Amino acid sequence: MADLKSIIRARYGENHRITGEYNKDLAVKCINGMFVGVKDGDVIAYKGIPFVGEQPVGKNRFKKPVPFGTDEGVYEAYHFAKGSLQPESQDDAGALAVVGEDCLYLNIWTNAANTDRKKPVMIWIHGGGFTQGSTVNPLYEGYNFVRDNSEVIFVSIAYRLGGLGFIHLSHLPDGKDYPDAQNLGLLDQTMALKWVHENIAAFGGDPENVTIFGESAGGGSVTMLPLIPEARCYFRRVIAQSGTPVFSSSTEEAIAATNELLEALGCKTVADLCACPAEKIADTAGTILALRDWPERDGKLIPLDPYGAYLDGEAREIDILEGCNKDEMGQFACFMTPAGFTEYFNARYDYRFSTMTAEDVEKAKSFMDNTAGNRFFKTFKFGDQVFFLAPVFRMSENHTAAGGRTYHYYFRVETSKPYFLSGHAAELPPVLNNPQDTFFTGRAYDDTFNHTMQRMWVNFARCGDPSLTAEESPTGEAIHWDLYNAETKPIMVFDEFNIHQGTEGDYGIVDWERTYPLTKYFIF
Repeated sequence: MADLKSIIRARYGENHRITGEYNKDLAVKCINGMFVGVKDGDVIAYKGIPFVGEQPVGKNRFKKPVPFGTDEGVYEAYHFAKGSLQPESQDDAGALAVVGEDCLYLNIWTNAANTDRKKPVMIWIHGGGFTQGSTVNPLYEGYNFVRDNSEVIFVSIAYRLGGLGFIHLSHLPDGKDYPDAQNLGLLDQTMALKWVHENIAAFGGDPENVTIFGESAGGGSVTMLPLIPEARCYFRRVIAQSGTPVFSSSTEEAIAATNELLEALGCKTVADLCACPAEKIADTAGTILALRDWPERDGKLIPLDPYGAYLDGEAREIDILEGCNKDEMGQFACFMTPAGFTEYFNARYDYRFSTMTAEDVEKAKSFMDNTAGNRFFKTFKFGDQVFFLAPVFRMSENHTAAGGRTYHYYFRVETSKPYFLSGHAAELPPVLNNPQDTFFTGRAYDDTFNHTMQRMWVNFARCGDPSLTAEESPTGEAIHWDLYNAETKPIMVFDEFNIHQGTEGDYGIVDWERTYPLTKYFIF
């Protein structure tokens, strides 16, 4: 871990204002400044560009992001900026980055060999359970992506995390001035989307052809942003990998989480929190809240029932590509060990069972009783269902029923790490074209498979259809991907040496009788 930490921290640097000469061929004029990038081969990278007028420090802590203004200065865009404050973790390489409250920056990669104007734009939102992660993670590096896909521009954006990005405060005696604190991370993302919309044309991008994509909490983010009118106007397509609005809390749960954090910190008011060191807030929240300081279904920014909003056609005009991996819980089993995994998730299930109807508890217990194996494996497969597989199919069902266009995938390639199997995040190296990063996978996948999957993502961003013609396909064979429908439930199956069209029924992915109805309980 020490070597990885030093590698990641070496990617951070302070970008300065330029007062002398600079390479005008690498300079791009934006609303809030002229930014000078770094060219490596044909790829130009612009890193650490601020997308807010003031960073969320001091008086801006727990406040919505400050809009960016005009600036005639010239600035370096050579280095990654700080990541959002978070506990250091071995589970996410980005959590080893230099971090701070002053974290609202984005990064852009474009390929100078392709000078076509109005390139499609793909904006990556990182995962990490809304509590960790950063754009500096080498897995999210955009260089290889645009080197091999010169027709698109790749952008990665940061946002506030954990107790500084998702904390309910309005119930406190002095909380009325902090009405947005429960969803600051999503508001940060929205501000970043606004910056891209208003500036990306200067980089050769098409502001009217933007795809937002992400995995885990990033997948949750890109399925909640279409339900926010202020954000929805800045993109037309979504790629959601292993993430849905299931990663959210009710107001009651959010208030309970805040109260636990306050007690642990010895605070009673927002003023107390503002006087508390930010590092202490982040570390304490990361320790005691355990994936409970997530976006809040507050009925203001996020609907009380996000799935219902999709069914009502709230995001009907947005094209969606979404899916999950065969063994999502494998990542958690690998990092936590089977014993730790079983103990942790047993507690989560006991809590959620206490909030469910007796009928639904029986459905859950019936599923686990009828799953072969020991308690670890039963818990593992139930977690797959209620955290990932059933919610993503509910997304596809509801969006399609409302008249939206949805493509659904099922990723089955297995890693070489113990218990990981085809676990959470196993698809990231091929999608992001960083096969050399084996942090999650333990091995590199077949090169042709990597590029085929990646080209399907790019094709979807380009034209709204991930299908490949024989000319476009790295295999030389056309691959047609059917739109999802509720009758036959077509899916694209990603096996390492056999990418093919199938149906949900071919694989029995979801237990429609016992776990699909439990999606109404959201977070487990």
